[in-house]
Amino acid sequence: MTDAQQARLTAWVHGRVQGVGFRWWTRARALELGLAGSATNLPGNRVEVVAEGPRESCERLLEALRSPDTPGDVDHVAEQWSEPKGGLTGFVER
Repeated sequence: MTDAQQARLTAWVHGRVQGVGFRWWTRARALELGLAGSATNLPGNRVEVVAEGPRESCERLLEALRSPDTPGDVDHVAEQWSEPKGGLTGFVER
């Protein structure tokens, strides 16, 4: 696997992650890493993060989501890896 291999990360972040600037923070980290995608509030105090770009950058975003530096209080992050679908531009909060 090369560093340039493209990947799609879908992460479901559970905890106190709504109303605390979590999606904005996630967007800032993703853009720093050159990733495209979105952060979307879901029912049950969850945020779904979808990011596409170099696999290494997606892994770094996942590490950031699991770090103690996030806004709010993250209890658990579930992840799913897949082939990138493309068509994403920028990183949006939903």
